Amino acid sequence: MTERPRIEVTVHPDGTVTAETLDVLGDRCLDWIAVLEDLVDGRVEDSAYTTDYTREQQTAWHQQVNRDVDPG
Repeated sequence: MTERPRIEVTVHPDGTVTAETLDVLGDRCLDWIAVLEDLVDGRVEDSAYTTDYTREQQTAWHQQVNRDVDPG
């Protein structure tokens, strides 16, 4: 079972803000960019995928393989 999805936001001493989605699988994390921009009244300058992005892709692949296996 996965953890509850959350976002960790850090405000640095120089005023910059960083955020990371945690336990948000696949490209669903991209939905949070607009929310974060609204919260900080700013624009995202840089982004990168976390390991959670590929975790969903692997799960979907395993599910497809399991459906094609003939148990009998």
